[in-house]
Parts: sequence; C-alpha cells; structure tokens
Amino acid sequence: QVQLVESGGGSETAGGSLRLSCTSTGYPSLTRYFAWFRQAPGKERDGVAAIYHGSTITPYADSVQGRFTISRDNAKNTVYLQMNSLKPEDTSIYYCAAAPPRRIIWPRDALVPDQYNFWGQGTQVTVSS
Repeated sequence: QVQLVESGGGSETAGGSLRLSCTSTGYPSLTRYFAWFRQAPGKERDGVAAIYHGSTITPYADSVQGRFTISRDNAKNTVYLQMNSLKPEDTSIYYCAAAPPRRIIWPRDALVPDQYNFWGQGTQVTVSS
C-alpha cells in the first residue's frame, strides 16, 4: 500500500512562511500525481497545488498563486509546499494526496479531490493576524 505522511505545519503570523512536507512510502509506481488540499472547519476540501513529473504545468488555486510553491524530490519520495506571505485565511488543515498513473486529466482535474486515491492524515496550519 501507499502511505503519505505530512509534516511542517504549525502557527505563524501573517506575512510569515511555512514549508510543508509529504513523504510517500510504499509503491512509488502508484504515486504519479501529487497534490496539496486544505479544509477549514465547515468548508469543503479545496485544491491548493498539484505536481506531476510528466508535465511542466503546476496548477495552483487562485488564492495562493504567487505565494505558494509546490515541488518534489523524487530521490526522497517527498513533495513540498512552500507557503510565503501567509494570510489568516490560509488557516486550515492541509492534506497531501497522491494518485496512480493514467488517472488524472492534467491539468484540468489536477485540483479535484475525487481524482486522488491516497491521502495523508493532515497537518494544521494556523495563521494569526
């Protein structure tokens, strides 16, 4: 099976930065696509950013474009989300997700939660004003 473990969440003041990490264990062949999602209390789970080594297109949610950067280190089986210029509205639980090959129409469905098979447990990010 595949396990995704997130780390790097925490509390930060507005304007600060945090970097989230997601390490994948199990079968690398089952994790071709990676994405970060977030979900605030009482709200739906929204796509933040996604990455796929077969494409140079890395989709971002409009709300984080220019502030967040997704990247991956294949040697470490780790995906990162660098979050800069944090805002209080970024406060949420952040989830890492992965999907196997030939599953996602890229980039059209890259930020659609239902496209992903594997999920981490989530990490809390809190931004104070």
